[in-house]
Amino acid sequence: MSSVLTGRRKPRSLAQELVDTLGERIRTGALPPGTKLPTEAAVMEEFGVSRTVVREAISKLQAAGLVDTRHGVGTFVVGPGQASFRITAEQLETLRDVIAVLELRIGLETEAAALAAMRRNEGNLHEMRVALDEFAAAVNAGRDAVAPDFAFHLEIARATQNAHFAELLGSLGAKIIPRSRLGDETSAELQAYLLRANAEHESIFDAIRRQDPEAARAAMRTHLANSRERRRRAAGDVA
Repeated sequence: MSSVLTGRRKPRSLAQELVDTLGERIRTGALPPGTKLPTEAAVMEEFGVSRTVVREAISKLQAAGLVDTRHGVGTFVVGPGQASFRITAEQLETLRDVIAVLELRIGLETEAAALAAMRRNEGNLHEMRVALDEFAAAVNAGRDAVAPDFAFHLEIARATQNAHFAELLGSLGAKIIPRSRLGDETSAELQAYLLRANAEHESIFDAIRRQDPEAARAAMRTHLANSRERRRRAAGDVA
């Protein structure tokens, strides 16, 4: 039986179907703990989906604690009790929970951005550019862009050339992107926010490309602090 995901569905729907299929293989033991997942290209060919769909599905599997991505090695199935440090769904149920995670990310990712500026290679820059282009395309299409957003931040962690940064961020998964947990904005509000986030991402990328660690650190802090302050204001509104 063919594994191709059929029908003219939206990328987000296709990604969830891929998550369901791979998740079922993991839960039934067809993909046992420690197994390395096929490459993006292999998954694209087997299921007949785009790279964007594959990346979103992998992000969702990471968020569910079913897989773990190791920089330079690949993505592996995580067995019960084998997952590294994670933030659970229950720890991201409220605005204040999301603010706490953003505070953690400010501490982690500002320094990662500075290291990335000093150590990035052309491959890292290419993957960041791909993620940013996919982010812009998702915004233009009216999607939330969670998958390319996370992919951009994860590639910055990889660009530190310190595997611990990428492993920690990868183990947290795409659920740390605030709007992947709390979708209370109107479409217009979300669109405006994503356009601002896109501009902030470009500033981060430009600093890393120019190998300016102080500018990269400042741009990342501004980006994450803006998101934190936005959530703080929302929490005050509902307090």
